[in-house]
Amino acid sequence: METATLDSSKQVIQKTVYSILFSISFAHLLNDLIQAIIPSIYPILKDSYNLSFTQIGLITFAFQLTASIFQPFVGYYTDKYPKPFSQIYGMFFSMAGIVSISFADNFYWILISVMLIGTGSSIFHPESARISNLASGGKRGLAQSIFQVGGNFGTALGPLLVALIVVPNSQKYILWFVIVAVIGLGILSKIAFWYRDHLILRNHKAQPFINLHNLPKKKVQISIAILLIVIFSKFFYSASLSSYYQFYIIDKFNLTIQQAQYHMFIYLIAYAIGTILGGPLGDKIGRKYVIWLSVFGATPFALLLPYVNLFWTDVLMVVIGIIISSAFPAILVYAQELVPKKLGMVSGLFYGFAFGMGALGSALLGRLADLESIQYVYHVCSYLPIIGIICYFLPNLKKEQKV
Repeated sequence: METATLDSSKQVIQKTVYSILFSISFAHLLNDLIQAIIPSIYPILKDSYNLSFTQIGLITFAFQLTASIFQPFVGYYTDKYPKPFSQIYGMFFSMAGIVSISFADNFYWILISVMLIGTGSSIFHPESARISNLASGGKRGLAQSIFQVGGNFGTALGPLLVALIVVPNSQKYILWFVIVAVIGLGILSKIAFWYRDHLILRNHKAQPFINLHNLPKKKVQISIAILLIVIFSKFFYSASLSSYYQFYIIDKFNLTIQQAQYHMFIYLIAYAIGTILGGPLGDKIGRKYVIWLSVFGATPFALLLPYVNLFWTDVLMVVIGIIISSAFPAILVYAQELVPKKLGMVSGLFYGFAFGMGALGSALLGRLADLESIQYVYHVCSYLPIIGIICYFLPNLKKEQKV
């Protein structure tokens, strides 16, 4: 009887659970939609409260810092003591942030509001990455792409909904996004019960799918360092796009705030499409090559971007979005394969570092925009993807895995 139970547990764990993958992806969509409110309302906040680009950068820094600094600790703790319902607590933090920012009328109140949303995000991501891995049935690249694309679509919908709901009315209309948080609580409750039952199966000694490799410890450490350098390049450049792209095209092409948000939506949809492609492609041809091509491959398009008209800006942003977004699912799964027995910690580290680089990038680029100009920022940032050439030195894990 015990053997039959163990075999049944293994079958459940090794099966790809698409209902959970799509549920956690949808929860990611809702979580990141709430996050996307923050940069989407920057032009409104800047005009309403006479903020400088430096202050805009500090708002992003405060959000991204809280969204990043706790993630490795959350992941490390939940590796040892899994908490199936922790994501629900995270969504409550995000809901509090939405309510707060709806009424914020000064710089410091805005900072507190975005830090509440950042805290909710830091609780959500490490456990969500672990759940997508557990539900993957071994198709981890596919699972991460499904998970990531939800977040990317949420990020894309944010500016569109802000343009339709908030811009024509007032800042207080941000309260409508409380509905998003309530839906998120319902979805996360369903996932939490599945996660709890899955943990019970694991207690019967049925282990989740992992690949082991033959790499020495030093090689693993060097590989992790290379991945973190790549994340620096990717997310520093992405910070210029997510935080300042609206200001850039408003300044360069004399667009309205609403028009700029529609152009931002085009880029973010392309970013979501690239995420769909990155994970499965990594499963097929090897994650090293996807990471290398997706970061370094964006270089010629990034270098061209500051010199073209609005039409070609949209075209290049679509290409850049598709190419550069395909990297993160591959990076995250590659890191999980490097350290397969500490999924929460490594997921928290990479999400945290990614958000941290976005925070640092936004703060420094905002200061640079004040000192020089927003267009100057895009000239400087266009060289960042070149750093992706360092991926050449990553080992190919498909060859190193034990059979």
